Amino acid sequence: MFDEKRAVVVQRAELLCRASTRRDFLKVLGVGGTIIMLPSLFTACGDSTDNNVTNPVSTTYTLDLSNDTGILNYAYALEQLEAAYYTAALASAGFAALSANEQEVLADLQKHEVIHREFFKTVLGSSAIPTINFNATTVGALTATRSVLLSTSQLLEDTGVSAYNGAGKYLTSAANLLVAGKIVSVEARHAAAIRDIRDGTTGRLFAGDDVVNAAGLDVKAEPSTVGGAVNSLNVVVGTIAIGTQPDSGKKTADQPAPTPT
Repeated sequence: MFDEKRAVVVQRAELLCRASTRRDFLKVLGVGGTIIMLPSLFTACGDSTDNNVTNPVSTTYTLDLSNDTGILNYAYALEQLEAAYYTAALASAGFAALSANEQEVLADLQKHEVIHREFFKTVLGSSAIPTINFNATTVGALTATRSVLLSTSQLLEDTGVSAYNGAGKYLTSAANLLVAGKIVSVEARHAAAIRDIRDGTTGRLFAGDDVVNAAGLDVKAEPSTVGGAVNSLNVVVGTIAIGTQPDSGKKTADQPAPTPT
């Protein structure tokens, strides 16, 4: 429902796919309003089995990064990956090996990523790229044990943060930049939570110098770097390709997400 106080209240998961809700999202974003998602939505997302983990025909997903719509589709592709990964992870052997507290963290991450995915799908509407299919064999291998599940989760979260950090400067709409900033802050919390689990008691992984440099700045990566990293994981059935590059004058030096040890 649309609130004249510049807020959209989403009560049920299926509302995210309605055209009327999509229009309300766009109205609210345009005036700097807020999106309110009720607890019932989180429950519904937690029950989602739509993880798109399968082995269909290979497809090339081409991104046009010359405008805000393309940058949002880039974020949508990454959120599809994270949502699919965590949804599959909840049914994996690696997840079963986690402690109860660790399982709760992963379950929360899955809910967040599904909501992020559905948010971008709704906002983009007919401009959204197709649903991406993911390689069941690869995802199964990346969730097979506790250690592999956690190290892969760290890699995906760090990569997601670096992707938002690198792409934010290409957004021209202040409303879109605000949303991206809010989402990347959540992704950074995810990265910190996973690193904390893997860290044990040493305290070195939580915000180590592999993700925070001497100037106190976080990692960032250009879309081409992130796309190459995702494709190299062999999780996508096909390829994520960049058709039109973003403004070359805004490109900055990469400090991409590190490979977990």
